[in-house]
Amino acid sequence: MKVKIGGYPSRLVCNIHTNHMEKKYGYCGWNENVSHEDYVLEAIEDGVQSMYNVLNWLWFDRRTQKVKVRIDKSDTWSMDHTLAPIILPMLKQLKETKHGAPYVYPVDVPTKLRPTKKELLEYTKKAETDPKWFDRWDYVLDEMIWAFEQKNRDHWEDDYYGPYIESEDKRELFGRFEWIDDEGRQKHQERMTNGFKLFGKYYENLWD
Repeated sequence: MKVKIGGYPSRLVCNIHTNHMEKKYGYCGWNENVSHEDYVLEAIEDGVQSMYNVLNWLWFDRRTQKVKVRIDKSDTWSMDHTLAPIILPMLKQLKETKHGAPYVYPVDVPTKLRPTKKELLEYTKKAETDPKWFDRWDYVLDEMIWAFEQKNRDHWEDDYYGPYIESEDKRELFGRFEWIDDEGRQKHQERMTNGFKLFGKYYENLWD
């Protein structure tokens, strides 16, 4: 496999007035009531942006993201293992750099992270996020990350088997494992499967 993905096409944007207001009032601290505070900077920003828009139309908006992908036959022999080492670091980076969180269905998180009926009514009425909104998304991301970490382990099942004991009987070609934790192995697999299920369910919410 060989993958080469270029950066997203950019365009020229003038933010003289915007940056001034954000520096003075904060990213979300200014609105329509103060947006026209500095008429000079706002006029400069509008004028420069008008020129930028011509250049954007002539060149920048006509560009597309360059993507080149070559798939070898061996890549699909075990496609789940082939993709795991690519997906895992992307999920980890997303968790570190994310700036928001999507709606997470309460059924997908533990009871302690679910909003109460009172909270649901209160925050829905206010069109606000409840205190555990971002914690739920962190939980979902953590479960995805854990699942792909296990997929990147070649023999995670060994955690539930004891040491291999060679057979003392020369007539037997193979030995045996000292013990096996079937219940633990099953719970491990179920958690992995749920992590992959969450990955599919929230695939379109994997944005920064």
